Amino acid sequence: MDSEDQEIGRMEKLEAHTLGMLHRAISVIVINSKGEILLQRRALDKYHSPGLWTNTCCSHPYPGEATTAAAGRRLNEEMGMSCQPEFLFKFEYRTRFNNGLIEHEMDHVYVCYSDETPTLNPCEAIDWKYMSLAALKADISNSPQRYTYWFKRIIERLSPVTVSNP
Repeated sequence: MDSEDQEIGRMEKLEAHTLGMLHRAISVIVINSKGEILLQRRALDKYHSPGLWTNTCCSHPYPGEATTAAAGRRLNEEMGMSCQPEFLFKFEYRTRFNNGLIEHEMDHVYVCYSDETPTLNPCEAIDWKYMSLAALKADISNSPQRYTYWFKRIIERLSPVTVSNP
């Protein structure tokens, strides 16, 4: 894809991360009726950021798949949850991981409101927990190494209004 978020070609995910090519990603944040954010801890065998805490789910859309559809699909596949994702914002970022991979993504961030209990896909996540936005921001400030790069960028943009359950 280009910097205007237009699809210009197709490439395997690992190749895109090896070459550092800009591509679409989705991030979903589930918020419960207490206004707490549902986090997942990434599986230990993920090819980057294993074992780190992150947003409820994150992935990439299939070629030609709308990001909203991808957000709903991946929330079900990773966390066994079903709710209607609402678009919040998108942002571009680029980071290099210790293993040499480069993530250069246009991340489309969605929110869902639900009290449903997650059922983890063990290939994706090994744990989950809810945290208030204030507690999460404090923990990221004190222990940033426990969280994924993109999740820290997302949390910087969230406000108490965003996480209040309508």
